[in-house]
Amino acid sequence: MADELTSALRHAVYRMLRPLVRILLRHGMAYGTFAELARKAYTDEGLRHLEALGKRPSISAVSALTGLTRKEAKRVHELDLDAGSDRTRRYNRAIRVVSGWLVDPRFHDDRGEPAALPLEGPHSFAELVKDYSGDIPPSAMLTILEASNTAAVEEDRVILRERAYLPTQTPVEHIEILGQDVGELVGTIGHNISSEKTRRVFQRKVSNSSVRESALPAFRALSTEQSQALLETYHKWLSEHQVDPDADEDERARYVAVGIYYYDDEIDEDPER
Repeated sequence: MADELTSALRHAVYRMLRPLVRILLRHGMAYGTFAELARKAYTDEGLRHLEALGKRPSISAVSALTGLTRKEAKRVHELDLDAGSDRTRRYNRAIRVVSGWLVDPRFHDDRGEPAALPLEGPHSFAELVKDYSGDIPPSAMLTILEASNTAAVEEDRVILRERAYLPTQTPVEHIEILGQDVGELVGTIGHNISSEKTRRVFQRKVSNSSVRESALPAFRALSTEQSQALLETYHKWLSEHQVDPDADEDERARYVAVGIYYYDDEIDEDPER
């Protein structure tokens, strides 16, 4: 039973990570940054878990619980996420290449600006990539930079179009929604997995794997219209039951959310749709 549960958990985590990693790759977050965040999440959640069990939430205890060394657990627990941009930049090799192009005089023109680099040879794009990205082949790095419109090849030379590597320019608000909404959904599922039946909260979905493709636009419109109407009903009810600071002195304000999403099997295939 334990092996079966472990296997199911591994498959569940993998399926959950695939679409998340797809987003991270589109926005230039390399594995090193993700691994750092995973270590911090394990440490912080491990401390909370120990406290919930009534045990002293020490670094030594969380080290035993998570498998991280005490030194590593202490370091990531003290890590400030808002101050981690420099560390993030170091992990991404494309960012390192662009940064080297900007600051290394070997790859500058007579005006001190990033030069148009030959593909091979001394002071070339290949040399830049070798010095700043390690074992990434120059052709692979060029493909990455061209795809993001950061660099381009003109007359057998590589020119720098943008002074920063931005794989996908997405409004910050959209990324914040990713963190909040996915976090709330996973939290709800986790609560329902571990809670008694009487304490579980509503968590449902409707799906069908045999819907005619020609009918999907109509269902998408139907689900959008009815879901929006339902959310507006919820919003009205919640607004009417907000804490009034002047009249509800003994009431504690609580956060509550109900989310609705649409999914079909082409969303993963065409993320820009």
